[in-house]
Amino acid sequence: MLLKTILSAAMSAAVAVSPCGAPTAAGVPTAELHERLAGMVADRHITAGLIYVENGARRWSDAVGVRDLRSGIPASAQGYFRIGSVTKTFVAVVLLQLVDEGRLTLDEPTDRYLPGVVPNGTHITVRQILQHTSGLYDYAHEPGYSTNRWRGEGRFDDYLPSELLAVAFAKDPHFPPGTSWRYSNTNYVVAGLLIEKLTGHPYGKEVEQRVLRPLHLTDSSVPGHRPTLPMPHARGYESLKTDPPTDPPTIVDATEMDPSLDYAAGEMISTTRDQAKFVRALLDGRLTSATGLTQMRRTTAALPGLYRYGLGLQEFAIPCADGPKQTWGHTGGLIGYTTVTLSDGKGRSLVLSLNPYEQDPPLDAVLSVATAAFCR
Repeated sequence: MLLKTILSAAMSAAVAVSPCGAPTAAGVPTAELHERLAGMVADRHITAGLIYVENGARRWSDAVGVRDLRSGIPASAQGYFRIGSVTKTFVAVVLLQLVDEGRLTLDEPTDRYLPGVVPNGTHITVRQILQHTSGLYDYAHEPGYSTNRWRGEGRFDDYLPSELLAVAFAKDPHFPPGTSWRYSNTNYVVAGLLIEKLTGHPYGKEVEQRVLRPLHLTDSSVPGHRPTLPMPHARGYESLKTDPPTDPPTIVDATEMDPSLDYAAGEMISTTRDQAKFVRALLDGRLTSATGLTQMRRTTAALPGLYRYGLGLQEFAIPCADGPKQTWGHTGGLIGYTTVTLSDGKGRSLVLSLNPYEQDPPLDAVLSVATAAFCR
């Protein structure tokens, strides 16, 4: 498998290349990070991997693998990718800005803003929606309604938010609101509709005006019903599970799809550089008030041993030799693309985009990249 390191010209002052050709950057373990990503390619866990690391003023980006299996063209560190559920953090930021403006209250019931839309909406608060403690059934659990699964030609079908909610609300809730935690994409469909109701604009336009433009995230977008990605990008593949299994496994190209099935729960497209700028700005307090950021970082128990969940933010404790390092951000998983966007809020950030190949990248392999980025 071809490997290629493509460094951003804009980072030339912070990034050098050693005589042996391995990327180096003061304060960033570039050789180790490159080797760990290249190992995932060699093990056929990914076809491509993009990485962006910050340590204070130092910046470094890298790419391994190929843009597509047919041509073997090396992947680009500046490539675009689907960020999946990292979209939720953008949506939560917009709602917290509306809270700052006095147009929304986190502990008010959703029925106050979306009357009659959410069953039991008089007892489900905006906070519970953003924190996944509402109990609302996840529509993505229904056959044919998950962008994490191969849907054949169905991946080009258009969906409206109301259709997604109809699927979710046809099922009983997982639990009474506020009594437990369970990840549900339905929550962020409701969150997108809250933005639209309060502003009178599509949620994507509010994300653009309130986040993308102020931060100059020119390579990030809310595609709506557009099935393609900008160039360059690594293609997203899926290994089909067949009965009986084939050897080698059957690989399909899942790059193009109508992302409206994800809507505000996961449709956005971005780059590693834009993602790093976004999470840095958020944790620096440049997108919400200090109170708003505090609310976002108030977490509840989610997946023990893996992360806690705030308002559109995941809190991960990266295991370092001198103790766990707290990081904040979000992960995204969508067929063909896996995204990790994290920052410690103290100058270190990591963004990963991985394109799964014959199997998903193992958690320990991804965690080893995070420990190298945050613990060295």
